[in-house]
Amino acid sequence: MKKSLPLTLLALLMSMVVNAYDAVINDIYYNLSEDEATVTYKDTNYGSYYNTVTIPDIITYDNKTYRVTGIGPSAFRNCSWLTSIEIPNSVTSIGSLSFYSCSSLTSITIPDGVTTLNSQVFQYCTGLTTITIPESVTVIGESAFSDCRSLASITIPGSVTRIDQYAFSGCISLSSINIPYGVTTIKTGVFKNCSNLASVTLPNTVTYIGNDAFYKCSNLTSITIPENVTSIGSNAFWQCGLTSIEFLGSPAISLCAFYGCSSLKSVTIPEGVTAISQQMFQGCTNLTSVTIPGSVTNIYNKAFYGCSSLTSVTIPDNVTKIDNSAFSGCSSLTTISIGSGIREIGNGAFSVCPQLTDVYCTAETVPTTRYDAFNSSSISSATLHVPASAIELYKAKSPWNGFGEIVSITTPVNSIFYDDPVTKGPLYYDLNGRLSVPQKGLNIIRYSDRTSKKVLKM
Repeated sequence: MKKSLPLTLLALLMSMVVNAYDAVINDIYYNLSEDEATVTYKDTNYGSYYNTVTIPDIITYDNKTYRVTGIGPSAFRNCSWLTSIEIPNSVTSIGSLSFYSCSSLTSITIPDGVTTLNSQVFQYCTGLTTITIPESVTVIGESAFSDCRSLASITIPGSVTRIDQYAFSGCISLSSINIPYGVTTIKTGVFKNCSNLASVTLPNTVTYIGNDAFYKCSNLTSITIPENVTSIGSNAFWQCGLTSIEFLGSPAISLCAFYGCSSLKSVTIPEGVTAISQQMFQGCTNLTSVTIPGSVTNIYNKAFYGCSSLTSVTIPDNVTKIDNSAFSGCSSLTTISIGSGIREIGNGAFSVCPQLTDVYCTAETVPTTRYDAFNSSSISSATLHVPASAIELYKAKSPWNGFGEIVSITTPVNSIFYDDPVTKGPLYYDLNGRLSVPQKGLNIIRYSDRTSKKVLKM
């Protein structure tokens, strides 16, 4: 025979399940502990508050006084009719999801004494335009302000040393941000989809820029990467509006870091970088100039795929491998200079480059080259320039023997006669037509009689 619970006990248990608070005073719900009180919600339906709420610093319940020191997790969650709130200075902690989806809240002042803005604390506060963060705060938690779509500006105090992932993602009105000195990591997706973000200042303390950190910040036109940054994560600046990038150090750069930055016109990859990662600059359709340093040893899959405005490229001597489709779809590419260290060229590495006229390769040993490396690049009407000692070797190997003409590389720069009485020598230009000094690889020399030619410095 089954035993049933007494009705009084059953009613007590039901009340314990329904009620999420210890006391309610002036329509504010509290949990009590010793002599402290924490603001909470009525029940798990949330939405317990509306209009204006003023939290007192002290309450009295059952003839006992409590100091209000916290706002508990989810306390004001889904309070879509809450328009304003006053938080006393006695409050030192604000829990996760405390103001989640308070869509009518337009401004808030965090009291001095709060040290952490916990995860999702203001997420989806879509009407929030102003927030004051005190100097006591050291941590901004995961998704703390995510999708605060009306937040146009925010001052992060110098006390903050940690900003967690997605903290400001989807803040589409945010126009500028100054990261305080002491922050070391720009974590995953912190400013993802901040489409109006136009200005970012990173301090020298930053050592890592995480995956998706500035993903689709389409209004961000320039960025300076601090000297101490050692690594830039995948998709970090995916489809940003960047027109210029300044590297003060030599970070390792992960795949797709600058994918689809279609306004980027030129980039100088810093000395010390050893690899051009997969799809790093894919779809940078306005990129006309790229400088690859001598420290690079590998250019990976689709690194410059679809860079349709790139007209020339010099690949330094230390590069041993150019991977699949690395320069595929560079439809304006006319001149390629490949250094002496090349050992392998992958599938379609220079495919669909129909404007190609000259390829210079200083490797005396013919690199292992996939048959379709120059597919759809009209090499039958282009000229291949190789060391004189290797001409017959290149003529015997596919796809190199598909070039319309294979000739010996022009005399090295070091043997040029200096005849200009003003400059004491000819003028040197890089392949983008910029005045330069003699570089390893292909150079353009202009003489005093206004004649010019391409030469290769060994």
